[in-house]
Amino acid sequence: QVLLVESGGGLVQAGGSLRLSCRAPRLITSVFNQYRMGWYRQAPGKQRELVATVTYNRVTDYADSVKGRFTISRDNSRKTVDLRMNDVRVDDTGTYYCNAYDSQNDYWGQGTQVTVQG
Repeated sequence: QVLLVESGGGLVQAGGSLRLSCRAPRLITSVFNQYRMGWYRQAPGKQRELVATVTYNRVTDYADSVKGRFTISRDNSRKTVDLRMNDVRVDDTGTYYCNAYDSQNDYWGQGTQVTVQG
């Protein structure tokens, strides 16, 4: 049962921009609104790490490494969450995962690959 669908990954040059999108077509809006939505990433040989999260009322949190460069946003009516990535760096390379979390559920998407060339 696929609940989260990511898109937008690809190859980008260092200093460039990329926009990732995650949609939740199988969740009804009231359920989507319960979740804190987030983006996480995993580089080869490393553990999955937080990139950014956003609550229903748009309170955001960012990893220090992406502050000022990445912006997370959500559209509750469309059930989507986006990650705008600016001034990307080689160490932003990894598989990016969309996450929906509340106290009882923790859902993950399949991931989308981002590769930054220096």
